[in-house]
Amino acid sequence: MTSERMTVRRPGFTYPSPLPAHWNGRRPEFSHIVNAASLAMPYLEPYLIATMRAARDRVTDPALRSALDDYVAQESMHYMQHRRFNDRLVALGYRCIEGLQARLAADYARLGATRSLEFNLAYAEGFESMALAIGEMLIEDREHLFGDSESGVASLVLWHFVEEIEHKQVAYDMFEHVAGGYFRRVHGFLYATWHIFGLTRRGYQALLKEDGLWRNPRSRLALARLLARIFANMTPKLLRILVPGYDPRQVADPPWALAWARLFSAAPQAAARLDTARLADAEPAALA
Repeated sequence: MTSERMTVRRPGFTYPSPLPAHWNGRRPEFSHIVNAASLAMPYLEPYLIATMRAARDRVTDPALRSALDDYVAQESMHYMQHRRFNDRLVALGYRCIEGLQARLAADYARLGATRSLEFNLAYAEGFESMALAIGEMLIEDREHLFGDSESGVASLVLWHFVEEIEHKQVAYDMFEHVAGGYFRRVHGFLYATWHIFGLTRRGYQALLKEDGLWRNPRSRLALARLLARIFANMTPKLLRILVPGYDPRQVADPPWALAWARLFSAAPQAAARLDTARLADAEPAALA
């Protein structure tokens, strides 16, 4: 059962004004994939929090209750930070964002209101297992994806997924403690993956259309190559979730994620302003 302690951090990310929508100038397509995913966070993560809180009274293990409280605190900070970032995207004048946010709000309100607690716990566990795979992928390929990009945004995303790795076992333990079952767990993972990937694709497609890039052959080719690279890295990590007996504790924490946590402990502002010209380093490098 869960015994690991998590750190609730309050980083101070800063962004240029105005924030460039293509905050990675070399990879505008990746910029919009991340932007679309960020738009989901103020709706997805409150849904996860509400699901966990609804199950809390069924938890008899004090260590799991404590871990759940830390998880909720981390996830609350995630969606508040993403909301701040999303406000900067809204200020850029993208017309599609209002409709995207309305769809996200409706989808997660519907899941919370119409699905059973067991289903919602399975969705939460599925999402968190997927987020663990995404976090590993982002860290492993950080130089390619974030190299020389705007530091505040790169730092936001990497912080978020370091903490997804840090609390990787909580949703799994909650699901096993309250609901359980291999087929229910796998169904939750497949549903969550299909759902959030579909919402993210809808988002980056709409943003790229407004930029005039969706029908640009060079941009579409760059997007196809980027997605192929991402899924080549991530697919083995996703397939392990389908194995009976899967437990996120089987997944070793990436050394860079552990080094980032040490950097934050020593210099929080440095961790919030990473040097994106030195992301290939084995340890996170702060801006001078």
